[in-house]
Amino acid sequence: MTASASLNPALVNWTGHEGLPRFDAVKDEDFAPAFDAALAAHEAEIDAIAGNPEPPTFENTVVALEIGGDELSRVSALFWNKAGAHTNDVIQALEREIAPKMSRHYSKIGMNPALFSRIDRLWEKREELGLDLEATRVLERHWKGFVKSGAKLDKPEQERLAAINEKLAGLGAKFGQNVLADEKNWALLLASDEELAGLPEFLKDAMAAAARDRGEEGKYAVTLSRSIIEPFLTFSDNRELREQAFRAWTARGENGGETDNLDIIAETLALRAEKAKLLGYENFASLKLDDTMAKTPEAVNGLLMQVWEKAVVRAREEEADLAKLIAAEGRNHEVMPWDWRHYAEKLRAEKFNFSESELKPYLQLEKIIDACFDVAQRLFGVTATEKKGIAAYHPDVRVFEIRDTSGKLVALFLGDYFARSSKRSGAWMSSFQSQHRLKLKNGEEGEIPIVYNVCNFAKPADGKPALLSIDDARTLFHEFGHALHGMLSNVTYPSVAGTGVSRDFVELPSQLFEHWLTVPDILKTYAVHYRTGEPMPQALLDKVLAARTFNSGFATVEFTSSALVDMAYHTAESITQPMALEAATLERIGMPKSIVMRHRSPHFLHVFSGDGYSAGYYSYMWSEVLDADAFAAFEETGDPFDPVTARKLKDNIYSVGGAVDPEDAYKAFRGKLPSPDAMLAKKGLAAVAPPSPAS
Repeated sequence: MTASASLNPALVNWTGHEGLPRFDAVKDEDFAPAFDAALAAHEAEIDAIAGNPEPPTFENTVVALEIGGDELSRVSALFWNKAGAHTNDVIQALEREIAPKMSRHYSKIGMNPALFSRIDRLWEKREELGLDLEATRVLERHWKGFVKSGAKLDKPEQERLAAINEKLAGLGAKFGQNVLADEKNWALLLASDEELAGLPEFLKDAMAAAARDRGEEGKYAVTLSRSIIEPFLTFSDNRELREQAFRAWTARGENGGETDNLDIIAETLALRAEKAKLLGYENFASLKLDDTMAKTPEAVNGLLMQVWEKAVVRAREEEADLAKLIAAEGRNHEVMPWDWRHYAEKLRAEKFNFSESELKPYLQLEKIIDACFDVAQRLFGVTATEKKGIAAYHPDVRVFEIRDTSGKLVALFLGDYFARSSKRSGAWMSSFQSQHRLKLKNGEEGEIPIVYNVCNFAKPADGKPALLSIDDARTLFHEFGHALHGMLSNVTYPSVAGTGVSRDFVELPSQLFEHWLTVPDILKTYAVHYRTGEPMPQALLDKVLAARTFNSGFATVEFTSSALVDMAYHTAESITQPMALEAATLERIGMPKSIVMRHRSPHFLHVFSGDGYSAGYYSYMWSEVLDADAFAAFEETGDPFDPVTARKLKDNIYSVGGAVDPEDAYKAFRGKLPSPDAMLAKKGLAAVAPPSPAS
């Protein structure tokens, strides 16, 4: 393709290894002029499509939209990757400027009357166009996208909607930057034996490395990265320090001053409610759920409350067990949130005779990465080969080629595994480039996916291996499941490639892939001691498998409370005090005071740093219903790698993207839609009876 004059060619002409971007040839200062040029180029393309004197056809309108804006897509992919995974002051300043500018650009497209007229005419005569299923889905997606962008509104309402979208984009960018700032700026530096009491060596190594990064050689830093804060809360014997760290962790985004997110939350919710009303929906949740499997807020809350009732009963039982341990130590305090992980770990050691610190030496990052690749090869026939010496967007990032059974290159995969202060917290998958088979303007036929995973594991000291917790290992499998969804994509049109599916279906491939982590054959092969190379002893393996549902009440309450608060925010008539609504919702459902939401509102990035998971955090559980039932298909064969079932899984779930309705896709794989029973059984909640009503 030909780059515009003010564009650094490296931003759009990706001439690196097998079509990778040349990350080393891009400077932060290149992005601002590149966005200006790419936005102008895309606007000219849109004007040409809308003003085409020929009658609208699928080819000259929908396909033209599908392949249009390639320069903008490439510049955006590089920029948003950097904004999330390796940001700095220059990038953050530009992010605050670009987010509303991009919103303004896409609002203008969505409200272009001539362009919508062409799409609308195609939609009206869709039955006469001879389109296949995928093309029909693509046309439907474009038509619905225009309608939800306000194409049918009157001019004043369109202008108001565009202003709302622009403001929301800026608020989302600021919200995420505030959380990152709070995480980056807080650290608890420790040095004495009393302060370090109970901490295993692997954690002290990670804390020492974090302290060195802050210029505090010889000290140990508790940071707000999950890979450090959670094990610190688990192992520290110092209750006062646990409380101090926990309060900092849960106060992210709620510390007053420039990084406080409370006003952003209130304004975001008000604008979302107004947007929904403009578009004819009762509330924002109804707008967001319109094109999902769940369809309605009532269906979402029905599932969440069904699980909540069982989970809170189990959590109360777990809390009582922890209270007994506290009393046995001669202490008289209640179980508080900063106590739970600590005493749960002691209880697990007592009930199952193993601890997290005993397990961790067997979970080396390198071996768990290999396990992910092995499962992918055994299920789907793809192999991964690391290519050393290729510059990526950070020195820690690794590049892999993904090839099929014939040796053909089908994808590129980048793994970015370690926490750093320039990276936002959490773990995610994204793409620099999606798979498709369309002919591009430069004459090339289609593109392979370029996918990356970002995690935040604690980086080990030099010469030492990175050791994971079982939750870390599960996260690695989860994100690689998303990556496979992108890399195994086999569709014609980019808008429905890979993870281009409804929000409550997108977590199925990732959560399903997690199941293979604890397949005994995988653990026996890859869970090997980092010093001796010996496999995990069968006795320890048996204990790990037996403990899979341990603490499930706590984990399910953490998650479900967050999802219920998300839905409460987006179904409420009006909200003037979001934190009061959070508190009222938790009180209404009977939230134990010994547990907090997995993501409290001021740092709920899924919901407020954009609208990706707004009114959609439930989707992890919705997909969990699907993934438990889907893995049962393998269990019923007696072979977790049954080739017939694996082929059906690849053909109907991992490769079809959004080219097929998700319900139809799932039924093609499984023959039916699932009930929550398998999911409840997986969590160990199936037999839990909800509390009896008072007599």
